[in-house]
Amino acid sequence: MKQHRFEQAHEAQWQQLERWLQASAKSSQADAGFDAQTAQFPHHYRQVCQHLALARDRHYTSGLQERLNRLVLQGHQRLYRAPRHFWHSLVAFLSHGFPQSVRREWRVVLLAGVLFYAPLFGLLVAVQIQPSLVYSIMSESQVSNMETMYDPSAERLGTDRQADSDLMMFGFYIYNNISIGFKTFATGILWGLGSVFFLLLNGIYIGAIAGHLTHIGYSVPFYSFVSGHSGLELTGIMLAGAAGLKLGYALIAPKRLSRLQALRQAALCSLDLVYGVIVLLSLAAVVEAFWSSNSSIAPVIKYTVGMIVGLLVLAYLLLAGRSNKPQGSMKYSNG
Repeated sequence: MKQHRFEQAHEAQWQQLERWLQASAKSSQADAGFDAQTAQFPHHYRQVCQHLALARDRHYTSGLQERLNRLVLQGHQRLYRAPRHFWHSLVAFLSHGFPQSVRREWRVVLLAGVLFYAPLFGLLVAVQIQPSLVYSIMSESQVSNMETMYDPSAERLGTDRQADSDLMMFGFYIYNNISIGFKTFATGILWGLGSVFFLLLNGIYIGAIAGHLTHIGYSVPFYSFVSGHSGLELTGIMLAGAAGLKLGYALIAPKRLSRLQALRQAALCSLDLVYGVIVLLSLAAVVEAFWSSNSSIAPVIKYTVGMIVGLLVLAYLLLAGRSNKPQGSMKYSNG
């Protein structure tokens, strides 16, 4: 084969690989350019090695051989480079990957938000109008327990404090938060119905509690307790539901893929949301254990901090990662 025909046959592939390697060199993430085809990089690298061998065997010009040799060297460095450090991956993910994923999946995030917040605020208002409605959702013992936990005279807020240590309560809160998030996400595999159920259930339950405590005059201890961590926790639950709804949608509308293929693809796309949910719910547990339950802090301070935290979470999800830097993803943390 003559050199010009050889170049015409493979020029597009070489240019694509050059762009991908340039983007990879500028960023620690390797999903730039090829995106979903990143996993095929070893195959493209082997093809270029074959092209270089053919160019040398056929005595093509030195310019072409040098170009292909450069691609082979850069590809070799990219393929066999040392794995990236975990903390480097985490910073890239939090600064770019997670908020970008939330915005990319805005449709399921919006749906999850409606399913979660509509019953929450609806029940909060409904219980003010019909106070007995709370007993249709919770038993008398559960309502009594909630009243005890948020009694203005309570030494510690938000729990019966069977555990004397804030650290022990942190363990309880993080277990509780992560378990709720996991159930809300994982049950999305049931055609999305599980995620819908847990989003509605949590919204109804939280709304009923908030409505009842507001009605009986426990507003200050309750809202001063939840204000600090609610922006983190409620957002985490909502995004866990969004990730689950994505799984369900893949099963309902797999398009040209088989349902198993569509589910696998949706699961990979949902991972960044799930990782972000874990971070949000873990931070919420820290705040809840060491800040929210402390009754010695003035309510106005807690309200102010809670408002700031909520605004920061909203601004982070809407604005973070809006540079040209490729998305940071925990899925590619090993390079």
